[in-house]
Amino acid sequence: MSQRLRGKEMFGYAFGSFGTGGFATVPGLVLLFYMTDVLGAAAFVASLVVFLPKAWDVVVAPYAGSLSDRTMVRTGSRVKWLLIGGLILGPMFFLTFAAPGGLQGNAAAIWVGLFFLLATTGFATFQVTYLALPAEFTDDYSERTRIMSIRIVFLTLSILLLGAGAPLLVKAFGSGRGGYTGMALVVAVLLLVSTIVCWAILRHVRSYTQAESEPSLQERFAAVRENPWFLRLATTFVLQAVATGAMLAAVPYLATYVLDGGETEQTLVFVCLVAPAMIVMPLWAMVSRRLGKQRGFLLASAVFLFAALGLFFSRSLPPAGVYVLVGLVGVAYAGMQMFPLAMLPDTVAADAAQRGQQRAGVFSGVWAAAETVFLALGAAGVGLILAITGFVSSEAGERAAQPGSALTGIVISFSLFPALMMLLSLPTLFKYDLTESRLNDLRGAHDPAVTS
Repeated sequence: MSQRLRGKEMFGYAFGSFGTGGFATVPGLVLLFYMTDVLGAAAFVASLVVFLPKAWDVVVAPYAGSLSDRTMVRTGSRVKWLLIGGLILGPMFFLTFAAPGGLQGNAAAIWVGLFFLLATTGFATFQVTYLALPAEFTDDYSERTRIMSIRIVFLTLSILLLGAGAPLLVKAFGSGRGGYTGMALVVAVLLLVSTIVCWAILRHVRSYTQAESEPSLQERFAAVRENPWFLRLATTFVLQAVATGAMLAAVPYLATYVLDGGETEQTLVFVCLVAPAMIVMPLWAMVSRRLGKQRGFLLASAVFLFAALGLFFSRSLPPAGVYVLVGLVGVAYAGMQMFPLAMLPDTVAADAAQRGQQRAGVFSGVWAAAETVFLALGAAGVGLILAITGFVSSEAGERAAQPGSALTGIVISFSLFPALMMLLSLPTLFKYDLTESRLNDLRGAHDPAVTS
């Protein structure tokens, strides 16, 4: 019989999403803007600082996955890495936004990059373990969807509260450098608490399956290459991560220079982007039951593409029209989060059925690294577009007049660039064919008790 999590355990797992959602959202939303419009760093330099620490995940996340797997084999539990990652993440996140007043421009951006690198290391340590757990909690196809649906509710709530709250916290702490430092302190405490609570509740949960670690980095990536469903799903997901990362990074610029607002308008745009997910998540779960995960994922992607193309006309639309289209993106975003995270454990289960061993840490490590890098690539893409189109950086308390080309660049960053990434993500999603019946067939084909 398949194991089912109790209510407390389900809550503990889902609560960890306050950590994952907060770190994925707040830097993606404000870090680029913090460097160009508060510290006065050049847009090109800021784009590198946003991207390079996240690119470090290509190294650290698979390694963390290997350590997590080895701990699982040795002790029967990998959850201690949740705590270790959280204890690194919180303090380093705070220091990222605490550049000393004596540092200005590109020198201040280097400070940001150093501590953002350390925060990313802590996040990777937490995230790869966190993503590996559902495949070990249960082998039931529908139960994994249930786990992910509840987790996404908490993830969306975290994104909404921390993403919408970050600009308001900056304003509440006086804006400028001090505002961002105060905001970072509050968010860092929330990140720390969420990761510790998740670890404390899950540390006694017994795994349904046991992981086996790969003996070398080459063989770990060979395992990924041998799993066509994981490759197709991951390719789709990371290209869409570029799209969502670009939209997040462009929010402050759209609110400030297109809607002619400030922190309040940033919050309104972000709320329109995320709040619909709280309402429509049950609808996407129903779509999953009716149409299947792959078709539901395609539908969410199509809605995103339609809305992103419409946002190209933001400069000629009334603000209400912009907010409505952003809200439609939010409806799609809920599905774009739920479906791939519900499908990821299925690809791990397919690998286990074919290979006869559980390697959840291998796949979650690669997934976490790719997600982090490509989200950052979206933000870096915004920085490059701004640099190419002539964006003028400024320090706290100033708002530089932007040329028309820079305003066009901001709109492209929020519309055509994400739309292009979405189009590129669809071919591999169309090829994804791992259904529940297919997964059961794989298990039966490799289970002597079934085939005998």
